[in-house]
Amino acid sequence: MRLLVTQTFERTVKKLHRQKKAELDEAVRTIASAPEIGEAKVGDLAGVQVYKFNMINQLCLLAYRVLDPKTIKLLMVGPHENFYRDLKRLDN
Repeated sequence: MRLLVTQTFERTVKKLHRQKKAELDEAVRTIASAPEIGEAKVGDLAGVQVYKFNMINQLCLLAYRVLDPKTIKLLMVGPHENFYRDLKRLDN
């Protein structure tokens, strides 16, 4: 499985603590093994899927897009607050 990342995703990951990165890595492994696990979005965010997971007792969302059966593009990760607003900005 090939994983591509956006600059926004990279920037966010760079700021995370080691324990949070480990939990994020586990979420990415889950997505890589079963890309259909995320909730498919509609409307403005059509084609984007969002996987919800806990990162140190806080609900976090991981947005990604399946480009083809072997490639996933990780778009953004963060808490629910303003997540979809920022994702729409990134997607445009």
